[in-house]
Amino acid sequence: MSDYIYMLESHLSPEQNRVVEDVQTAAAHANVNLFLTGGAMRDMLAGFRIRDLDFVVEGNAVKVAKAVADATGAQTIGMDDHRKTVELMFSSGVTAQIAMSRAERYAKSGAKPQITPSTIQEDLRRRDFTCNAIALSLSRASRGLLLDPMNGLADIERRELRAISTYGFYDDPSRLLRLIRFHVRLGFQVEERTQLQVSNAREADVQKLIPGRTLGEELKRIAMEDNSSDIVKQLDEAGLLTLVSPALAGPKLNLHGLARLDKIVHTVPEDLRWRRARWGTFFCALVEKLNPKERAALVKTAELSKADVDAWHKLEAKAKKLEAALKSARLKKPSQVYHLVCDAAPEEVLFLLYKSQQKLVLERFKAYFQKYLPAIQEITPDEWASIPVKPGTPKYAKARDEFVTQRLDRRPKKPVAVEAAPVEPEPVAVRRGR
Repeated sequence: MSDYIYMLESHLSPEQNRVVEDVQTAAAHANVNLFLTGGAMRDMLAGFRIRDLDFVVEGNAVKVAKAVADATGAQTIGMDDHRKTVELMFSSGVTAQIAMSRAERYAKSGAKPQITPSTIQEDLRRRDFTCNAIALSLSRASRGLLLDPMNGLADIERRELRAISTYGFYDDPSRLLRLIRFHVRLGFQVEERTQLQVSNAREADVQKLIPGRTLGEELKRIAMEDNSSDIVKQLDEAGLLTLVSPALAGPKLNLHGLARLDKIVHTVPEDLRWRRARWGTFFCALVEKLNPKERAALVKTAELSKADVDAWHKLEAKAKKLEAALKSARLKKPSQVYHLVCDAAPEEVLFLLYKSQQKLVLERFKAYFQKYLPAIQEITPDEWASIPVKPGTPKYAKARDEFVTQRLDRRPKKPVAVEAAPVEPEPVAVRRGR
């Protein structure tokens, strides 16, 4: 087994390893070469947790993605017909992007690129930064072969962000935003020559050519980051945040609220479901100090969809129902709080953690995350197997809930008093007279 394959398998969760196997099977049946690329390779080689899986095929990526979805039941959550990429979400919560190996040609700065199929080597050379231009072959004949034409592995070891092309920021000005996001997330320093390229691109005002839709997509990516307030702060310092809204400056930039939200997201589960739920509360914090007119202008500039706006606009009304339920005096048992929060939408929980002023509500959230949820996570497979109803049957969900209820509500055993052994009196020293 290749050392890189071993490294990959040890970095992936069991669910992610299963997805890799499913995509490999589909690519083999389609007789196309398959590679793991992009952020997945960067994070593996840098020692970070792999969030998403990025696959590239030298061939029909859409066909491979359809075969994977048909075989596994994965849902298509995103598709780019122009670039021939498909994003899938599996029942386990794992997400994967399957893309066609491609070359991109830009007629002018910020324009939509001309896409043509290419080899994996060409695909890697057209990317933004060297750390994202590494691929691992998953094809049967060359499985485990590392492809690194831009020497990205050395830059990862030096913890540097280096642009691949001298004209990269001119071709795709949104890389200016991405550079700051990667700088904060990875903690990598920007290489000196890349800094010069950024300065030259900024002098040419290429940042003004970033499409509104791209600005909105970048906002949603920032919302999923663990340190979104630092990213927003650095965008502000670089003069790039005003591209989204000129009002997001000075006292109207709610960095304090965003920093508080960053602290909150570190207290909730680390999985894709909770990460995707951050958008509504993040946007609420971002525009909290803007007036209605300024908010409307931001939505228009960033070309946010109705679904994106509704995720923020309707969140407060939905969360109030959960808040009312959590304040109820009828919640007297730990299991009642657990089931209520467990069944709630994560976006509503995050919103209340950020917005609620109700002490009882916040205390119950704290108990859920710090006591009840860890208690359930500590249940062993053997204990779950003791549930008399067979998994997958209609009655199993109810039996599982009853098992959880009993576990949370059982009273701790009283410590058995141990009778102390009698203490022998110490001998009294007798002083001899002279």
